[in-house]
Amino acid sequence: LVDLALLRVLFLGGMFHWKCEEMFLQDLVEIFPVEAMRKAAQLGFGGIYVNPDVGGSGLSRLDTSIIFEALSTGCVSTTAYISIHNMCAWMIDTFGNNEQREKFCPDLCSMQKFASYCLTEPGSGSDAASLLTSAKLQGDHYILNGSKAFISGGGDTDVYVVMCRTGEKGPKGISCVVVEKGTAGLSFGKKEKKVGWNSQPTRAVIFEDCAVPVTNRLGAEGEGFSIAMKGLNGGRINIASCSLGAAHASVLLARDHMCVRKQFGETLSNSQFLQFKLAEMATKLVASRLLVRQAAVALQEGRPDAVSLCSMAKLFVTDECFAICNQALQIHGGYGYLKDYAVQQYVRDIRVHQILEGTNEVMRMIIARSLLTES
Repeated sequence: LVDLALLRVLFLGGMFHWKCEEMFLQDLVEIFPVEAMRKAAQLGFGGIYVNPDVGGSGLSRLDTSIIFEALSTGCVSTTAYISIHNMCAWMIDTFGNNEQREKFCPDLCSMQKFASYCLTEPGSGSDAASLLTSAKLQGDHYILNGSKAFISGGGDTDVYVVMCRTGEKGPKGISCVVVEKGTAGLSFGKKEKKVGWNSQPTRAVIFEDCAVPVTNRLGAEGEGFSIAMKGLNGGRINIASCSLGAAHASVLLARDHMCVRKQFGETLSNSQFLQFKLAEMATKLVASRLLVRQAAVALQEGRPDAVSLCSMAKLFVTDECFAICNQALQIHGGYGYLKDYAVQQYVRDIRVHQILEGTNEVMRMIIARSLLTES
């Protein structure tokens, strides 16, 4: 399967692997590249780890990590959205019944429809279990009221996987429902202006007496928080993999710049100080990659340490890869601060990776809790 994943990535060629100019344009004009993503879906990237019986590729978490790293060398922002879309499709495939799987997954895997993950709220970011969006049962519908914040794809996507409160306070009172585009009472906030991730729109998602069929609930009432967290375990590997792609590209850009840029009568590549910097960047990249791959295998195998490893991978890799990209920018000097040079976009696009899918501070909490529980 790994070989198959690598072959598919190599096949991308000019079809999906953006040149820097196209990545720059998508960032500048804030294009949501629907047609490019549908071409990616033709290669199986709309439901990479979704089961084949509903249109998925049925690949492993390891394959997925390799794919997202490769795609992110071309455009971090769009690949990161694809990773979120894949997480949503997997959640429906894994926790939905056959009717739900057959209703939603084929169109998601082909990317004829796009998905958004709705957990974060204006008043509950890291403290996700305190979310307030309510879902009151009335007959055969839930009536949703509340709002979600920072939703990738919000307003431009078709399927919203929403965590909402159907019961008591805390995680056990949370359920997961699928809200479809066009549902009465569903609306969106303004399109946010962001530092990076500009090829994907970000908006608030608002529910005002929004009636959602009970048949759109994934799992039983009260299982929503568990479903959300299981989705995020994979999401953390995915976003770490996107960071790997940015760091990989940045190392190559720094190397190439060092070979052509001259100062004090010689190229930067002759500076031992910068040689050592480049060596450190490459070493940190490979170490990060190995940690992500280990976490991916652990999650695929359902190992007891999978949650902790996913958190470690997200924490370590997003921190180290941001540092790699930032160092690559520094090696470029003033040129690195110009939008004509791609390295600055990698820096801007992956900065948010230390915040989303659970902040890196929360990752430390999860890891520490796991260690202390073992003691």
